[in-house]
Amino acid sequence: MNRKLLRIISTIILIIIVVTASPLGVYAADTVPYDSYTYDYWEYIVFTPAPYIPGETISGATLGIGALNDPQGIFVAHDDSVYVADTGNNRIIILEPDLFTVRSVITTFNNNGSSDSFNRPRGVTVDTNGIVYIADTENRRVIALDGTEVIRVIENPQSEMLGEGFDFVPLKVTVDFAGRVFVIARNMFQGIMTFNAEGDFIGFYGTINVSITLWQRFWRALSTQEQRARQHLFIPTEFTGLDVDPAGFVYASNIDRAGEQAVRRLNPNGEDVLRRGENEHVGGDILTWPMHPSPFSGPSNIIDVTYRGNGMYSLLDSRRGRIFTYDHEGNLLYVFGGMGQQAGTFRQPTAIAAQENRVIALDAVRNEIITFSNTLYGELINKAVSLRYDGDEALAVETWREVLKLNENFELANAGIGKAYLAAGDNRTAMHYLRLGMDRHHYSIAFRRWRNDLLKDNIGWILTFAVGGIFGYVVVRSVVRRRRGNTDVDEGGAFDA
Repeated sequence: MNRKLLRIISTIILIIIVVTASPLGVYAADTVPYDSYTYDYWEYIVFTPAPYIPGETISGATLGIGALNDPQGIFVAHDDSVYVADTGNNRIIILEPDLFTVRSVITTFNNNGSSDSFNRPRGVTVDTNGIVYIADTENRRVIALDGTEVIRVIENPQSEMLGEGFDFVPLKVTVDFAGRVFVIARNMFQGIMTFNAEGDFIGFYGTINVSITLWQRFWRALSTQEQRARQHLFIPTEFTGLDVDPAGFVYASNIDRAGEQAVRRLNPNGEDVLRRGENEHVGGDILTWPMHPSPFSGPSNIIDVTYRGNGMYSLLDSRRGRIFTYDHEGNLLYVFGGMGQQAGTFRQPTAIAAQENRVIALDAVRNEIITFSNTLYGELINKAVSLRYDGDEALAVETWREVLKLNENFELANAGIGKAYLAAGDNRTAMHYLRLGMDRHHYSIAFRRWRNDLLKDNIGWILTFAVGGIFGYVVVRSVVRRRRGNTDVDEGGAFDA
């Protein structure tokens, strides 16, 4: 059975399980309404214990502020308070860390002495000074609020790079520690728009250019105008979500029609420095259903990203309602979530954020804030990754062993243990665990070091045998030559006689 056929069979099994876990099913109170899984080295699905389970589901009625309406943006500030862009109600909701207490609701604010309001705000973020930035989408501006006072407005940017008649429609916004503002704008394919602390447009950031093969160019030249208009593959990729880590690196999710890389980690120069792991795949689901159109066909549609700390980040897939979490090396840690009607499933996920041990997401159809709480399995993985990220390899090994007790097939745990032994210089043990973890790169490093150590420790014996071998070869060769010489003399004398 070849690899392609095995992948198709694995996908069929996943579809059957997901379909049987539809809203029509009946579940016990402690049953998780979705499957959790990862992918192994061969890109097959490996089902795992649930790393996160459904937590609280919070509505506007729960909060006592009236129903939410098409919420599109969420952000967790440094004090763990939560900001929600309630788009359809033209307001920003600020919640205390417990998520059930409303700190304030911003519907109007003072803009240069006049009362002002939002028009379908879609994005919200908070900088380290507590200044709130809102992508006030249909008002075509980004505003910065200190409380309810406007301190800065970004609108109608002017630049030769933007062209005449450019329509600035901001969708998502984030801010780094230097005060630079990053904006995803509607129909802006050139990249993320960047503004300085004064609100001036300074250029595009992180542009993703799509390469075109010679064959694609040939067929494009033969296509009609309508066919070329449908060939979205040949235009730069559009970004969908933003977040920034404490070091100022911007995590940006993007539309990925190839299903390989749906997120970037952009340095201050706008260069992608994201690591992509053993499978070199950071685009959500690897296995898709190619046989006919269905909710399972095509790659994941990643619409948002949140930085989790310690190098970890999570992606939100609006196609299947999945949440994918990766470590700083681009390895997939776990997948959870799904589409449906039960608690912990989505109908139309729109945004994601993380708060301590919780993952928080928005649903624009259910008009709810949906939370997920980590299990022991998820907690141990997060802890192990964090320990290794901080350089505490010894404690990381202990934690990875606890993970293996819950999921003995988790390759990343074995690879994590192997990397720890590699860092400690125990190359032979490292090779054992790295082989179990299918980490070829680090296995090669461990093997090379083990081989070099073996040669160094036995160099005396190796040289002795080498010198002895050479000496023996010289002696044998000399004896053979002497015997041949004597034989030639004897035969010559006999001939002469």
